[in-house]
Amino acid sequence: MKTEESKSQVLAWPALALIAVAFFVPVAVIIARSFTDADSLLENYEWLVQSESTRAILLRTIYTALAATLITAILAYPYAYLMATTSSSLRGLLMVVVLLPFWTSMMVRAFAWIIILQRNGLLNSILEGIGLPAVSILGTNTAVLIGMCQVLMPFMVLPMFSTMVGIDMRLPLAAQVMGAPRWKAFVNVYLPLSLPGVFAGSLIVFILSLGFYVTPALLGSPREQLVPNALFSQVMELLEWGRGGALAVALLALVGVVFLLFFLIAKACGVRIGRIGGAGL
Repeated sequence: MKTEESKSQVLAWPALALIAVAFFVPVAVIIARSFTDADSLLENYEWLVQSESTRAILLRTIYTALAATLITAILAYPYAYLMATTSSSLRGLLMVVVLLPFWTSMMVRAFAWIIILQRNGLLNSILEGIGLPAVSILGTNTAVLIGMCQVLMPFMVLPMFSTMVGIDMRLPLAAQVMGAPRWKAFVNVYLPLSLPGVFAGSLIVFILSLGFYVTPALLGSPREQLVPNALFSQVMELLEWGRGGALAVALLALVGVVFLLFFLIAKACGVRIGRIGGAGL
Protein backbone atom coordinates (compact mmCIF):
# COMPACT_ATOMS: atom_id res chain seq x y z
CA MET A 1 0.00 0.00 0.00
CA LYS A 2 2.79 2.40 0.92
CA THR A 3 4.59 1.49 -2.31
CA GLU A 4 1.52 2.44 -4.37
CA GLU A 5 1.22 5.74 -2.51
CA SER A 6 4.89 6.52 -3.10
CA LYS A 7 4.45 5.80 -6.82
CA SER A 8 1.46 8.15 -6.93
CA GLN A 9 3.51 10.86 -5.25
CA VAL A 10 6.27 10.42 -7.82
CA LEU A 11 3.72 11.06 -10.59
CA ALA A 12 2.98 14.47 -9.03
CA TRP A 13 6.61 15.61 -9.05
CA PRO A 14 6.68 16.95 -12.67
CA ALA A 15 3.59 19.09 -12.01
CA LEU A 16 5.02 20.35 -8.71
CA ALA A 17 8.33 21.18 -10.40
CA LEU A 18 6.53 23.11 -13.15
CA ILE A 19 4.51 25.08 -10.58
CA ALA A 20 7.65 25.82 -8.58
CA VAL A 21 9.57 27.06 -11.62
CA ALA A 22 6.73 28.96 -13.30
CA PHE A 23 5.07 30.47 -10.21
CA PHE A 24 6.93 30.34 -6.91
CA VAL A 25 10.36 31.32 -8.25
CA PRO A 26 9.12 34.44 -10.15
CA VAL A 27 6.95 35.45 -7.17
CA ALA A 28 9.93 35.12 -4.83
CA VAL A 29 12.06 37.25 -7.17
CA ILE A 30 9.36 39.94 -7.39
CA ILE A 31 8.96 40.02 -3.60
CA ALA A 32 12.73 40.27 -3.14
CA ARG A 33 13.03 43.13 -5.66
CA SER A 34 10.22 45.04 -3.93
CA PHE A 35 12.60 45.33 -0.96
CA THR A 36 15.97 45.57 -2.69
CA ASP A 37 15.27 47.89 -5.67
CA ALA A 38 15.19 51.01 -3.49
CA ASP A 39 17.41 53.21 -1.36
CA SER A 40 15.85 51.82 1.82
CA LEU A 41 14.22 48.50 2.64
CA LEU A 42 10.62 49.78 2.82
CA GLU A 43 10.83 52.70 0.39
CA ASN A 44 8.59 51.05 -2.22
CA TYR A 45 5.97 50.19 0.37
CA GLU A 46 6.07 53.73 1.73
CA TRP A 47 5.37 54.92 -1.82
CA LEU A 48 2.52 52.42 -2.04
CA VAL A 49 0.90 53.72 1.15
CA GLN A 50 1.58 57.43 0.69
CA SER A 51 0.79 57.80 -3.03
CA GLU A 52 -2.77 59.04 -3.43
CA SER A 53 -3.02 57.78 -7.02
CA THR A 54 -1.85 54.29 -6.00
CA ARG A 55 -4.41 54.13 -3.20
CA ALA A 56 -7.09 55.15 -5.69
CA ILE A 57 -5.98 52.37 -8.05
CA LEU A 58 -6.14 49.78 -5.26
CA LEU A 59 -9.62 50.92 -4.17
CA ARG A 60 -10.84 50.99 -7.78
CA THR A 61 -9.56 47.46 -8.34
CA ILE A 62 -11.33 46.16 -5.21
CA TYR A 63 -14.55 47.96 -6.14
CA THR A 64 -14.47 46.61 -9.71
CA ALA A 65 -13.83 43.06 -8.51
CA LEU A 66 -16.64 43.27 -5.95
CA ALA A 67 -19.05 44.71 -8.52
CA ALA A 68 -18.15 42.04 -11.10
CA THR A 69 -18.64 39.31 -8.49
CA LEU A 70 -22.02 40.66 -7.39
CA ILE A 71 -23.34 41.21 -10.93
CA THR A 72 -22.23 37.80 -12.20
CA ALA A 73 -23.69 36.08 -9.11
CA ILE A 74 -27.07 37.77 -9.59
CA LEU A 75 -27.16 36.92 -13.31
CA ALA A 76 -25.69 33.43 -13.00
CA TYR A 77 -27.89 32.06 -10.21
CA PRO A 78 -31.18 31.82 -12.18
CA TYR A 79 -29.29 30.53 -15.22
CA ALA A 80 -27.59 27.79 -13.18
CA TYR A 81 -30.92 26.98 -11.51
CA LEU A 82 -32.55 26.54 -14.92
CA MET A 83 -29.67 24.31 -16.05
CA ALA A 84 -29.97 22.13 -12.96
CA THR A 85 -33.76 21.72 -13.08
CA THR A 86 -34.50 21.51 -16.81
CA SER A 87 -34.48 18.54 -19.21
CA SER A 88 -31.21 16.98 -20.31
CA SER A 89 -31.55 18.23 -23.92
CA LEU A 90 -32.10 21.86 -22.91
CA ARG A 91 -29.36 21.51 -20.29
CA GLY A 92 -26.91 20.54 -22.98
CA LEU A 93 -27.87 23.58 -25.06
CA LEU A 94 -27.49 25.88 -22.06
CA MET A 95 -24.09 24.34 -21.30
CA VAL A 96 -22.95 25.05 -24.86
CA VAL A 97 -24.01 28.70 -24.44
CA VAL A 98 -21.98 28.92 -21.21
CA LEU A 99 -18.88 27.38 -22.78
CA LEU A 100 -19.14 29.36 -26.02
CA PRO A 101 -17.00 32.29 -24.77
CA PHE A 102 -14.10 29.88 -24.19
CA TRP A 103 -14.02 29.21 -27.94
CA THR A 104 -12.87 32.76 -28.70
CA SER A 105 -9.89 34.65 -27.34
CA MET A 106 -10.21 37.42 -24.77
CA MET A 107 -8.81 39.89 -27.31
CA VAL A 108 -11.60 39.11 -29.78
CA ARG A 109 -14.25 39.53 -27.09
CA ALA A 110 -12.75 42.84 -25.97
CA PHE A 111 -12.69 44.19 -29.54
CA ALA A 112 -16.30 43.05 -29.96
CA TRP A 113 -17.26 45.19 -26.95
CA ILE A 114 -15.37 48.13 -28.50
CA ILE A 115 -17.54 47.81 -31.61
CA ILE A 116 -20.69 47.69 -29.45
CA LEU A 117 -19.84 50.46 -26.96
CA GLN A 118 -17.98 53.02 -29.09
CA ARG A 119 -19.56 56.39 -29.88
CA ASN A 120 -20.94 55.26 -33.25
CA GLY A 121 -21.33 51.65 -32.18
CA LEU A 122 -24.21 49.24 -32.03
CA LEU A 123 -25.48 50.36 -28.61
CA ASN A 124 -25.82 54.02 -29.54
CA SER A 125 -27.36 53.11 -32.89
CA ILE A 126 -30.09 51.18 -31.06
CA LEU A 127 -30.61 53.99 -28.53
CA GLU A 128 -30.88 56.63 -31.26
CA GLY A 129 -33.23 54.38 -33.20
CA ILE A 130 -35.72 54.29 -30.32
CA GLY A 131 -35.37 57.99 -29.58
CA LEU A 132 -33.02 57.87 -26.57
CA PRO A 133 -29.86 59.97 -26.22
CA ALA A 134 -26.50 58.38 -26.99
CA VAL A 135 -24.24 57.34 -24.14
CA SER A 136 -20.46 57.46 -23.86
CA ILE A 137 -19.36 54.24 -22.12
CA LEU A 138 -16.16 53.20 -23.87
CA GLY A 139 -13.09 54.32 -21.94
CA THR A 140 -14.80 54.20 -18.56
CA ASN A 141 -14.81 51.75 -15.68
CA THR A 142 -18.38 50.82 -16.65
CA ALA A 143 -17.17 49.44 -19.98
CA VAL A 144 -14.45 47.49 -18.17
CA LEU A 145 -17.04 46.05 -15.79
CA ILE A 146 -19.31 45.00 -18.68
CA GLY A 147 -16.45 43.23 -20.46
CA MET A 148 -15.25 41.53 -17.27
CA CYS A 149 -18.73 40.23 -16.39
CA GLN A 150 -19.12 38.72 -19.85
CA VAL A 151 -15.76 36.95 -19.59
CA LEU A 152 -16.28 35.76 -16.00
CA MET A 153 -19.88 34.54 -16.28
CA PRO A 154 -18.94 30.88 -16.98
CA PHE A 155 -16.71 30.81 -13.88
CA MET A 156 -19.75 31.71 -11.79
CA VAL A 157 -22.32 29.53 -13.57
CA LEU A 158 -20.37 26.26 -13.57
CA PRO A 159 -19.64 26.02 -9.79
CA MET A 160 -23.26 26.93 -9.06
CA PHE A 161 -24.54 24.34 -11.51
CA SER A 162 -22.27 21.59 -10.17
CA THR A 163 -23.75 22.18 -6.69
CA MET A 164 -27.36 22.64 -7.77
CA VAL A 165 -27.45 19.53 -9.94
CA GLY A 166 -26.71 17.43 -6.84
CA ILE A 167 -29.58 18.89 -4.77
CA ASP A 168 -32.51 16.53 -4.27
CA MET A 169 -35.52 18.45 -5.60
CA ARG A 170 -37.79 16.40 -3.35
CA LEU A 171 -36.54 18.43 -0.37
CA PRO A 172 -38.18 21.76 -1.33
CA LEU A 173 -41.18 19.79 -2.56
CA ALA A 174 -41.47 18.18 0.87
CA ALA A 175 -41.41 21.64 2.46
CA GLN A 176 -44.30 22.66 0.21
CA VAL A 177 -46.23 19.52 1.15
CA MET A 178 -45.77 20.49 4.80
CA GLY A 179 -47.48 23.80 4.07
CA ALA A 180 -44.61 26.17 3.23
CA PRO A 181 -45.20 28.58 0.31
CA ARG A 182 -43.10 27.92 -2.76
CA TRP A 183 -40.90 30.99 -2.20
CA LYS A 184 -40.33 30.06 1.44
CA ALA A 185 -39.42 26.49 0.53
CA PHE A 186 -36.88 27.90 -1.93
CA VAL A 187 -35.38 30.39 0.55
CA ASN A 188 -35.25 28.02 3.54
CA VAL A 189 -34.38 24.76 1.78
CA TYR A 190 -32.95 25.16 -1.73
CA LEU A 191 -30.96 28.38 -1.28
CA PRO A 192 -28.91 27.14 1.73
CA LEU A 193 -28.10 23.92 -0.12
CA SER A 194 -26.85 25.92 -3.12
CA LEU A 195 -24.60 28.24 -1.08
CA PRO A 196 -21.41 26.15 -1.57
CA GLY A 197 -21.66 26.75 -5.33
CA VAL A 198 -22.34 30.45 -4.77
CA PHE A 199 -19.31 30.82 -2.50
CA ALA A 200 -17.05 28.82 -4.82
CA GLY A 201 -18.09 30.81 -7.89
CA SER A 202 -17.80 34.13 -6.07
CA LEU A 203 -14.31 33.31 -4.83
CA ILE A 204 -13.13 32.30 -8.31
CA VAL A 205 -14.65 35.35 -10.00
CA PHE A 206 -13.34 37.82 -7.41
CA ILE A 207 -9.77 36.52 -7.59
CA LEU A 208 -9.81 36.44 -11.40
CA SER A 209 -11.20 39.98 -11.43
CA LEU A 210 -8.18 41.23 -9.51
CA GLY A 211 -5.83 40.05 -12.26
CA PHE A 212 -7.55 41.35 -15.39
CA TYR A 213 -5.24 43.23 -17.75
CA VAL A 214 -6.42 42.94 -21.38
CA THR A 215 -10.03 44.03 -20.81
CA PRO A 216 -9.19 47.17 -18.77
CA ALA A 217 -6.41 48.05 -21.22
CA LEU A 218 -8.75 47.95 -24.24
CA LEU A 219 -12.06 49.08 -22.77
CA GLY A 220 -10.85 51.35 -20.00
CA SER A 221 -8.78 54.51 -19.74
CA PRO A 222 -5.28 55.28 -18.40
CA ARG A 223 -6.98 57.67 -15.98
CA GLU A 224 -8.91 54.76 -14.43
CA GLN A 225 -6.22 52.10 -14.23
CA LEU A 226 -6.52 48.87 -12.27
CA VAL A 227 -3.65 47.27 -10.38
CA PRO A 228 -2.48 44.92 -13.21
CA ASN A 229 -2.30 47.85 -15.66
CA ALA A 230 -0.49 50.03 -13.12
CA LEU A 231 1.93 47.19 -12.40
CA PHE A 232 2.66 46.83 -16.13
CA SER A 233 3.27 50.57 -16.43
CA GLN A 234 5.69 50.58 -13.48
CA VAL A 235 7.72 47.60 -14.73
CA MET A 236 7.64 47.83 -18.54
CA GLU A 237 7.35 51.59 -19.12
CA LEU A 238 9.00 53.21 -16.09
CA LEU A 239 11.37 50.28 -15.30
CA GLU A 240 10.47 50.63 -11.61
CA TRP A 241 10.74 46.96 -10.66
CA GLY A 242 10.65 47.72 -6.96
CA ARG A 243 7.38 49.64 -7.13
CA GLY A 244 5.91 47.03 -9.45
CA GLY A 245 6.93 44.37 -6.93
CA ALA A 246 5.24 46.32 -4.14
CA LEU A 247 2.02 46.45 -6.18
CA ALA A 248 2.28 42.71 -6.86
CA VAL A 249 2.78 41.98 -3.15
CA ALA A 250 -0.22 44.17 -2.31
CA LEU A 251 -2.34 42.23 -4.80
CA LEU A 252 -1.10 38.92 -3.38
CA ALA A 253 -1.90 40.06 0.16
CA LEU A 254 -5.35 41.16 -0.99
CA VAL A 255 -6.05 37.67 -2.34
CA GLY A 256 -5.05 36.19 1.03
CA VAL A 257 -7.40 38.57 2.83
CA VAL A 258 -10.20 37.60 0.44
CA PHE A 259 -9.65 33.91 1.17
CA LEU A 260 -9.87 34.62 4.89
CA LEU A 261 -13.02 36.74 4.54
CA PHE A 262 -14.75 34.14 2.37
CA PHE A 263 -13.88 31.46 4.90
CA LEU A 264 -15.32 33.51 7.77
CA ILE A 265 -18.47 34.41 5.83
CA ALA A 266 -18.97 30.81 4.74
CA LYS A 267 -18.53 29.65 8.33
CA ALA A 268 -21.08 32.23 9.53
CA CYS A 269 -23.55 31.03 6.88
CA GLY A 270 -23.12 27.37 7.86
CA VAL A 271 -21.09 26.39 4.79
CA ARG A 272 -18.01 24.33 5.50
CA ILE A 273 -15.01 23.82 3.24
CA GLY A 274 -13.90 20.23 2.66
CA ARG A 275 -10.42 19.05 3.54
CA ILE A 276 -9.33 18.94 -0.10
CA GLY A 277 -10.98 22.23 -1.00
CA GLY A 278 -14.42 21.01 -2.00
CA ALA A 279 -17.40 22.75 -0.52
CA GLY A 280 -20.25 21.07 1.32
CA LEU A 281 -22.90 21.61 3.93
